[in-house]
Amino acid sequence: MNNFKSIALAGLSIGVSALVFSGVAHAGKTLDGIKARNQLVCGVNTGLAGFGAADSQGKWAGMDVDVCRALAASVLNDPEKVKYVPLNAQQRFTALQSGEVDVLSRNTTFTLTRDASLGLSMTAVTYYDGQGFMVPKKSKIKSAKQLKNAAICVQSGTTTEKNLNDYFKAQKIAIKPVVFETLEASVKAFFSGRCQAYTTDASGLASIRNKEAKNPDDYEILPELISKEPLGPMVRRGDDEWFAIVKWTIYALLEAEEYGITAANADSMKTNDSPAVQRILGSSEDTGKLLGLDKEWAYRAVKAVGNYGEMFERNVGPKSALKLPRGANNLWNKGGLQYAPPIR
Repeated sequence: MNNFKSIALAGLSIGVSALVFSGVAHAGKTLDGIKARNQLVCGVNTGLAGFGAADSQGKWAGMDVDVCRALAASVLNDPEKVKYVPLNAQQRFTALQSGEVDVLSRNTTFTLTRDASLGLSMTAVTYYDGQGFMVPKKSKIKSAKQLKNAAICVQSGTTTEKNLNDYFKAQKIAIKPVVFETLEASVKAFFSGRCQAYTTDASGLASIRNKEAKNPDDYEILPELISKEPLGPMVRRGDDEWFAIVKWTIYALLEAEEYGITAANADSMKTNDSPAVQRILGSSEDTGKLLGLDKEWAYRAVKAVGNYGEMFERNVGPKSALKLPRGANNLWNKGGLQYAPPIR
């Protein structure tokens, strides 16, 4: 009997090992649902230029929107097969937890609390940011430390609100936070003169100034950053297959930039001599089977939105309306923090 049990357990172990090391991933329930409806449902901002905003014709654009498009290209072979669900700060996590959206791609900061307590998983950082302050130039304020007793507009349900209180408490400076539930209400209050300063991520300040100010040159973003705000998409915990797809699609866009692959040259680069380039573009090894996708998953993502550098430049870079410097979002080999594990 003991010998029979040993043989049975050994057989079971071999079977499990065969499944684990077969090199083919099960699709996962989220991907199954996306394929069944033939559409990716993506949670985005209600309107933050450069990251997630719709124009007058209802066409969405921005860094976070491009992540959605890249994912749709990878899994559905069509970057247009996306349903965008605009979510405010209070709605975003509930919408993802409940299954209303497949992925939350909405300028969301990675924090311990969010990672450990919401039943959600953070994927990869798409934008390294930090919280700052915007003031009218006529105020002559040049530093956040000059904001003693100032009314500061801030949106509730964000890391911004907590950072604001933490920073000024540590500085022993009294302030008057003026809290609003929606981005639109907080911005309107600031530009109407209700607050002496507005605070959010520095990228958001640039977006708000460009889009909402009657004359953007009348407002100044102060030099201090009071926090680390690594932004990126989140997915529901428990679907490791979908988590891997989202994470590696972002990494593929970073790897593409590092190896000089662009939306324009992706086709011709398929015959490049570099084994790494061939793997990324699916012209040699089939890495897609490890993700439950086909071999050209990364090629389609790059063709849809370009590499990470192209995505940055188009939406928020120095030549865009936001005119944000690449800074910390440069690749690691150009002095920045963006670093993708190798696709191999």
